[in-house]
Amino acid sequence: MTPRQIVHELDRYIIGQDAAKRAVAIAIRNRWRRQQLAPELRKDVTPKNIIMIGPTGVGKTEIARRLAQLVGAPFLKVEATKYTEVGYHGRDVESMIRDLTEMAIGMVKQEQRVVVETKAKERVNDRLLDLLVPSSNSHDEDAVEEEERQQRTRDKMRARLEAGELEERMVELNVEQRAVPVQIFSNLGMEQMDVDFQSMFEKIMPKQSQQRQLPIREARRILLEQETEALIDRAVVNEKAVELAEDQGIIFIDELDKICGPQSSFGPDVSRQGVQRDLLPVVEGTTVNTRYGPVRSDHILFIAAGAFHLSKPADLMPELQGRFPIRVELTDLKREDFLRILTEPKHALTKQYAELLATEGVMIEFSADGIEAVADIACEVNRQQQNIGARRLHTILERVVEELSFEGPDLPNKHVVIDGPYVRQRLDQIMQKEDLSKFIL
Repeated sequence: MTPRQIVHELDRYIIGQDAAKRAVAIAIRNRWRRQQLAPELRKDVTPKNIIMIGPTGVGKTEIARRLAQLVGAPFLKVEATKYTEVGYHGRDVESMIRDLTEMAIGMVKQEQRVVVETKAKERVNDRLLDLLVPSSNSHDEDAVEEEERQQRTRDKMRARLEAGELEERMVELNVEQRAVPVQIFSNLGMEQMDVDFQSMFEKIMPKQSQQRQLPIREARRILLEQETEALIDRAVVNEKAVELAEDQGIIFIDELDKICGPQSSFGPDVSRQGVQRDLLPVVEGTTVNTRYGPVRSDHILFIAAGAFHLSKPADLMPELQGRFPIRVELTDLKREDFLRILTEPKHALTKQYAELLATEGVMIEFSADGIEAVADIACEVNRQQQNIGARRLHTILERVVEELSFEGPDLPNKHVVIDGPYVRQRLDQIMQKEDLSKFIL
């Protein structure tokens, strides 16, 4: 996708913030450009990481998440505040690379499932026929005739099976029980151990299975899962997943401003400078050992975000600043933005509520002045109280349709128009309160 196409797709879900959309679109396109380079030059071209600066609720996380969905890249969102310096209680910064690799494994497995699905279904049908028509073990002179008779029976059963006539027929199936995962040394640095204890215990512990009577439709689902897993080559999955994570992975580090600040003048500063020091080599490029092999973070795209109310990006360590060369500022949402958010996106909030209540047969219609009233109140509450951006619309709309959601199944009039007076009537008591935060976040 060209940068213009990426921005166009993002516009379907996110209103405004053109500077941020352009920055991430260019970053994604540069990945494709890097793949076209000669191998000796390609390894030296590193991604230009991005810092998004803006208040909560303006679309920072949504831009990164939608971007990963568009390009089919493994995407991981982490909070910078959950990590602490190595040696202290908390998560190791390198665990974000392990988590990203797990995401890539899941994506590659899903692709491989589609590849082997046809062959797996054929093997499932053969196994079902074996359950319906067990093979005979006779070795006498009539064995040939018996085999022909059994083959004819098998062919008839196959035809009925493929026609869906035997879905309720009961068969006896040997079902393996899922082993209970063994937890070892919980929260005591287990992430840093290279040995995969989980897989080791799964191999040591005997597999438990039991005979179950199941209808064929249920047995087919269980057998399909077993045959698909058997056909997928684990080594190929691991190799492709590591490559996908290294070349296409996107890590979104939220609340970067919470680990930003001056160095503590007394004692070890675990929550700020320590995390920055540990984060630096991961962003610069290092090799992290995972259960699927070593993963290099040189070409993973890091997108950091933060409100930076009490601090600024310049308060970060100079070395870490240098690894985030692109900085984009996301603007506060105005009344016009709220109006567009309520109507323009593919799955706008008003459309979501209309579809939810339509399942009960209640048809709600948002008039133009009703949407304007919601936007006006959201803008006013954000101005008077804490500015939480577009998330304010969730709380206000939930309050507006609260009665309809509760009374929906029993309403005599199934068609309701939500206009300006309706919205103000529902929110009038709230607006009269001096402390609005008691009622709207």
